[in-house]
Amino acid sequence: MKRRENLANPRYRRKLNVSYEAGAFGRFSEGVARNLGTARFLVVQTFLVIVWIAINVLSIALRWDPYPFILLNLMFSVQAAYAAPLILLAQNRQEDRDSHALENDRAIATRTQENAEYLARELAAVRLALSNTVTTSELRDSLDALSARMEQLLNAPAGPSTPGAPPAQLPR
Repeated sequence: MKRRENLANPRYRRKLNVSYEAGAFGRFSEGVARNLGTARFLVVQTFLVIVWIAINVLSIALRWDPYPFILLNLMFSVQAAYAAPLILLAQNRQEDRDSHALENDRAIATRTQENAEYLARELAAVRLALSNTVTTSELRDSLDALSARMEQLLNAPAGPSTPGAPPAQLPR
């Protein structure tokens, strides 16, 4: 076993210099997944399989895949081997988009709730401020009562209210 001088640093591993854009590959996988699940794909594939089998059964000169159709089965296996990971990748990307949208929806709902609570507090403050304010009907009732009392005092018989005191004079 070979000893290294510095065990604090991991060994350098050579990487393959294969670069690809994850977003472009993800978009490609979504396109594949979107097309594999359509009726058009199933119809085209069924047509190609029927043509494949017909050529290999009916034509003697063009038989490249005789009766057990091993090459056709191999092609189906390759298609399934590539389709499954591409579909999973597309589903993962969709799940990421859905979770991002859910986070945005939650943030919007939180802001909306905070705004509604703020407006409810403001409305309660306005109601409290207006609860001590005199309404026009209360003011009218008070003025009518005051007016009636003044009429009553003006129409009262003039006489001293206390013996020996001059009568009170009300301004007109």
